[in-house]
Amino acid sequence: MIIIVIMVLAMGVLSYTKLPMEFLPEADNPQVTVSVIGPGYDASSIDRSVTGPLEKALSGIKGKTNVFSSSGDGFSQVNLNFDSDTNMKDAKSEVEKAVNTVKLPDNVSPPYIVQLNTSMIPISFVTLTFADGVSDAEKVTLEERILNEFNGIDGVGSVQLSGKSQSKVSIVPDAAKLAEKGVPLQALYGVLQGRSASSSVGESTLDGQIVNLNVTSSLQDANTLKRLPVAQGVTLGDVASVTLEDKKESTFRIDGRDALQFVISKGANANAVNVGKDVGKIVDKYNEEISSVNMKIAVSTSEQVVHSVNSMMREVLLGALFATIVILIFMRNVRATLVTIVSIPLSLAMTLYLLDLSGITLNILTLGGVAVAVGRLVDDSIVVIENIFRRLQKEKFSSELVIDATKEVARAITASTLTTIAVFLPMSLLRGGLQSFLLPFALTMTYSLLSSLLVALTVIPLMSAGVLKNSYIKEHQPSQRFVRLLEWNLRNKWLPILGAVVLLVGSIATYVAMPKGAIDSSSAENINVSLKYKPDTPAAQVLENGHKLETYLMNREDVEWVAMSNGNSADAAKYGGVSSPALVSYMLKMKKGKDAEKVMEDVKSEAVHYPGAEINTSTGNFMSSGSSTQILVDITGNNLDDIGKTAEDAIAKIKPIKDVLKVESNQQEKKTVYTLEVDPAAAKAGEIVMQLQSMLNPVPVGSIAVDGQNVPVQIEPVLKPTSESELSSLTVMTEAGPKPVSSVAKWTKTEQATTFFHKDGKSYIRVTASVEPSQLSKVGAEIDKQLKDVPTPEGVKLIVGGASADQSADIMSLFMMMIVSIGIVYLIMVFTFKTIKAPLAIISSIFFVPIGSVLGLIVTGVTPDFTAIFGVVMLIGIVVTNAIVLIDRVKHNEEKMTIRDALLEAAGTRMRPILMTAIATVGAMLPLVFGSAESGSIVSQSLAVVVIGGLVVSTLLTLVIVPCVYELLYFRKSARQRKVAAATVREVAAQN
Repeated sequence: MIIIVIMVLAMGVLSYTKLPMEFLPEADNPQVTVSVIGPGYDASSIDRSVTGPLEKALSGIKGKTNVFSSSGDGFSQVNLNFDSDTNMKDAKSEVEKAVNTVKLPDNVSPPYIVQLNTSMIPISFVTLTFADGVSDAEKVTLEERILNEFNGIDGVGSVQLSGKSQSKVSIVPDAAKLAEKGVPLQALYGVLQGRSASSSVGESTLDGQIVNLNVTSSLQDANTLKRLPVAQGVTLGDVASVTLEDKKESTFRIDGRDALQFVISKGANANAVNVGKDVGKIVDKYNEEISSVNMKIAVSTSEQVVHSVNSMMREVLLGALFATIVILIFMRNVRATLVTIVSIPLSLAMTLYLLDLSGITLNILTLGGVAVAVGRLVDDSIVVIENIFRRLQKEKFSSELVIDATKEVARAITASTLTTIAVFLPMSLLRGGLQSFLLPFALTMTYSLLSSLLVALTVIPLMSAGVLKNSYIKEHQPSQRFVRLLEWNLRNKWLPILGAVVLLVGSIATYVAMPKGAIDSSSAENINVSLKYKPDTPAAQVLENGHKLETYLMNREDVEWVAMSNGNSADAAKYGGVSSPALVSYMLKMKKGKDAEKVMEDVKSEAVHYPGAEINTSTGNFMSSGSSTQILVDITGNNLDDIGKTAEDAIAKIKPIKDVLKVESNQQEKKTVYTLEVDPAAAKAGEIVMQLQSMLNPVPVGSIAVDGQNVPVQIEPVLKPTSESELSSLTVMTEAGPKPVSSVAKWTKTEQATTFFHKDGKSYIRVTASVEPSQLSKVGAEIDKQLKDVPTPEGVKLIVGGASADQSADIMSLFMMMIVSIGIVYLIMVFTFKTIKAPLAIISSIFFVPIGSVLGLIVTGVTPDFTAIFGVVMLIGIVVTNAIVLIDRVKHNEEKMTIRDALLEAAGTRMRPILMTAIATVGAMLPLVFGSAESGSIVSQSLAVVVIGGLVVSTLLTLVIVPCVYELLYFRKSARQRKVAAATVREVAAQN
C-alpha cells in the first residue's frame, strides 16, 4: 500500500507537468461564418451581387437552424447556425463546397470561411513598430521573417497579421493634357503591355563555347514608368502623374505610430503557456538584435492562463487548509487529522492522472471542479475516521475493530459518493455549448470523488491502524440538548415540517423576483473605445478625427498605451472580423490603480468635439464583445415598410424601460444613393456599366518590381463628380456615338439603409437593446411584456432573442438536468436501502437547498447568474450525503431499537461527522467567495455563495426535519412501537 501511495503521488505530479494548459476547454461554436470584402462597393450592390448568390448556394446545407446575413459598404457576412449535435468540421466542409460554386464579381476578395473554436482564442497580441528611416522593402522583409518565426513555434495554430503595408503605383490621368495631346484614355490601359519580360531565346557557340542567350527587361521604379510611350512622341509622364504610394490594407497604430499587429492562436491540444513563452522569446530576440524594431506583447492570454491556474491552485490549497482546521477542531487529535487530510493530495494526484488519461486539459473549468470538490475530498475519510475514532473511545484497539468500523459506514459513503456523481450524469442532456463547457468540470468532480472514496476505503483504515494504535482517545458524548430538541420535534413533527415548507415557498418566490445577471467577464485593466460616423462620411474625415481622438487618449496620464484600428483586412476577414470603414476602434491599457470608470466618463464627454459621431466605451479586452448583455428583437415580414413601422414602435416601447442603456436598429442609419435608370431603347445598360466602372473606379493595369517586391500599378479614376449636375453631364459611348448620360438615362436619388440584414433569405430589422448586466432577466421580462402591446400588421413577426433568451434557455436546461438528477439519486437510494420509503426521507433534504441558497444571495447582495443555478444542481449531490449518513445509521439501529429511538441515537451519533463534512466543504469554498473569480469561469462568487448558503441551512434542517419526515413515512409502525414500549413500561412499573 505504501508503494502504491507513492506511485499514485508520483503519477499525479508527472500528469500535472504533462497536462496541456489552456484558458477554456475545447468547444465548437455551432456556427459557420462566410465573409467577403469588396472595397468600393455600396451596401445595396454587395447585397445584390454577393450576399444574395451566397445565400442561395447555402440554402441546401444540412443541419442548419437558421441563416443570418448582413451586407454593408465594402463587406458581406453570412452566419449559419447549426444544431448543437452537428459535426462542425463536416458542416464547415459542406459550406466550403457550396461557396466554391458561387461566381462573385471582380475586385472582391475570395470568401473567407471560419468555424470558431475556443482553442482559437488568441494566446498573444504582439505589436511591431519600425524606427524612422526604415525602407518599405526592409519592412516587408522583416514582416515576413517575424511572421515565419511565429508560424514556426511548436503548437501555434495560426498567426493573423493586420496593418501591413500594401505599396502601389498610382497613375492619375490629366484630362486636359490627354485632350491636348489627342491621346484617348484607353491608350493608358496598355502602357505596361510587353514591357517586362524574362526569357531564354536560345543558345549559340561563341569563342568555341556553348552559351545561353536570354532577354530580360524589368520596370523597377516610378520614374521609368513616366518615360514609357503611350502614343507617338508622348510619354506617360506627359499626360499623367505617376507616384509610388505606401497604402495600408487597414490602419493599426500603437501610441500614435503606424504599427503591425500579430495575433497568435494555438493549435488544438497545444499548451497555451508554452506557446506564450516561445512568443516572448521571439519578441525579446528581435528587440535585442535589431535596433530599428520595437516589438511589444500588448496582451498575453497565456499569462492569464498561468494566473488562473495559480489562483485556482491557491484556492485549492486554502480550501484544504480550512478543511484541516475544521477536522482538528472537531477531533481534537493531531494524528486523526493527519490521517484524514492524506485523502486530499492522494485524491488530487489520482484526479490529475485520470484527467491526463481522458485527454482533458488543465483550464479554469477543470481547476474550478477541483476547487469545488476539495471540500468533498475529505468527506468520506471524515466519516470513516470518525467512526473508527468513536469506536476506539469505548473499545480496545484491534485490526478487526478498524475493519468492522469501516464496513459499518462503507455502504453509506459509497451511496453518498455515487449520488453526488449521479448529479453530473445528465450533462449529456444539455445543449451543445453548455455540454462542452460543463463536461470537463463534471468529469473532474467525478474523478475527484471516486478517488476520495477509494482512499477512504483503503488508505484511511490502513493508516488509522498504524497511527491510532497507541493513542489515548477521550470519549465523546452526543449533545443532550440537541437530542432533547429533536425529541420535541418528533413529538410535534407537523410544526417543523410546515415551517420548512413555508420557508421553501418564500425562498422560491424571492428567487423568482430577484434580478438575474449575466456572467460578468469584464476586466477594468483595458478599455475599449469606438468612434463611429455615418457610413457616408468620407474615409479621410473619419481618419482625421480618429487621429484627433487618439492624441487626446495618448495625452491622458492614467493610460499606459493606446492602440487604434480602422478598416477591413483580409487576415481579419479570415476570422469573421469585418466592420464599417466609418468606425475607428481603440484599446486603452490602464495604468495600475487608475480609475477606469472616470476615463470612460471623460472619453464620452469628448463627443461634443466630434459632431455627427457617436463615442462608445466599455471595459474589456481584445476578445471582448458587447453581445453578452444585449437583448435582440428581430422583426420579420414581407413588406419592408410594415417591418420598419413595427421596428419604430418596438424602439419607442423599449427606450423608457429602466436599466436599458441603449436601443438601436440596423435600419436607423440611411445614406444617399444615386441610381442611373437607363432607357433600354436609347442605350445598352451593360455597356454603360462597364464604361462608368472604368471611369469612376481604379483600374489595375499590371505590376512592377520595386526593391524585389511586386507592386501593383493602377490608373486612378478619371472622373470625380462633385455635384448632381456633374453626374448628369458625364459623357458615355452609345451606338449613336458619344452622348451625355442624361440623354439616355436618368439619375434618381434615394435614401437607403447602410446595412441590409436577411434572416433565412428574407429581409428583417434587428432592434438591439444593451442592458445593465446585473438586471438582465428583469429587463428581458419587461421587454417581452411591453412588446405584447406593439401592433403587428399581417405577416409581421416579433422574435425576442439575445442574451436574455440564451440565459432562460440555459437555466431551463439546468432545471431539466436537476429533475433528472433527483430521479437518478432516488433510484440509487432504492437500490442501496432496498426500500421505497427511506429514500423519500433522504430526497426531502434536497428541498431545503433553495432556502439557504436564496438567503446566502440576500445576505451577500450577490446577483445570481447562470452559475448560481449550477450551484443548486451541485448541492443536490452534496446535501443528500448528510441525509444518507444519518438514515444509514437509523437502518442499522432499527434492528434492535424502535424507530424513534433509532432516529434519536443516529442523529446524536452522526451529528458530529455531518457537521464536520458540511463545515469542511464550506471552509473549502470560502476562498472562492473572497477570491477573484476568473472571467468566463463557471466557478463564480455566485456559485460559491449558493453552495455555502444552501449547505449550511440544509445541513441544520437535515438533522431536524429529515428524522421528522422519516417517522412520518412510517407513522403507523412508529406509533405501534411506541404503544408497545409504553405498555411494557407500565407492566414493569406495575410489577415493581
